[in-house]
Amino acid sequence: MLKYFFAVCLALMLATAYAQQERVPDTVKVGAYVISVHDINFHDKEYTIRFWLWFVYDNADFDFSKQLDIPNAKEIEPPDIIVDSVEGKSWAIMKMKCTMKEKWDVQDFPFDQQHLKVQIENALFDNRSLVFVPDLKGSRFDEKEAIDGWTIKNFQVLSKSNDYETGFGDSTVTGQVFSTFNIEMDIERNAWGLFMKIFIGMYIAFLIAIVSFTPHPSELEPRFGLPVGGLFAAVGNKYIIDSVLPESSTFTLVDTLHAFTFFAIFMTLVVSAIALKYHDSGRTEAALRVNRIGSRIVVVSYIFANLIAVVLALR
Repeated sequence: MLKYFFAVCLALMLATAYAQQERVPDTVKVGAYVISVHDINFHDKEYTIRFWLWFVYDNADFDFSKQLDIPNAKEIEPPDIIVDSVEGKSWAIMKMKCTMKEKWDVQDFPFDQQHLKVQIENALFDNRSLVFVPDLKGSRFDEKEAIDGWTIKNFQVLSKSNDYETGFGDSTVTGQVFSTFNIEMDIERNAWGLFMKIFIGMYIAFLIAIVSFTPHPSELEPRFGLPVGGLFAAVGNKYIIDSVLPESSTFTLVDTLHAFTFFAIFMTLVVSAIALKYHDSGRTEAALRVNRIGSRIVVVSYIFANLIAVVLALR
């Protein structure tokens, strides 16, 4: 009887060990070499990336030419594929071109820094069957040609998990977890040239408006016509910039600087109106004094407010 007991225990131990061995997923070594990041489109919330992708694995059931998925891509062009072997393992190399979805952070545009991520999965095998192991040594980006006008920082490849809270039609399963291979990087730019290009129209509009302080307070037409013309120019500049940026519910640097400009132009009209009122009542000296002090307050306040907004965006 004791022999049967030991035999059953041994059988259970072997079965448990075998089951645990069966649950060990296959590992796939995966790496990437980023060729270029281009066609960055803020308005359509997308960009294009070209990169080499390679897989080294043992399991013959893995066919990445058919099972590859990039969930955060808008479009994936059919890749060029090379299949070979290295050190007795299957070796698949793919040249990829993808149009990626991206939620751009334009809070500090054009002094913005963006985080890009390409998430790669096997669409057929979850993490019970397949786990990605990143090739940290071989994964790189082309430092000369990768991206124009931006600098790539914090480039990294890493393995993560993606949870799907569904059984995809299998009522016995409440969810699945897939291993992912992520290509991640931060990009930033020296934006002073772009800053001057997009805001030069706004600042010229403000200069046009403050020219109205130079005529005598009695000169009605230039005192009120110039600020109104500058206001329309600033509004037009705002619409032009907004056309290249995505819709945002937050108050961005672009919104802040234009709001300062609109308010400053309004204050030039207020100063002119007060000076004109004093002049019409025969208080010419008071009108000139209001014009002189008001103009200085408007100009200094506008410059100071712009400097603070830009400095905060640069932090």
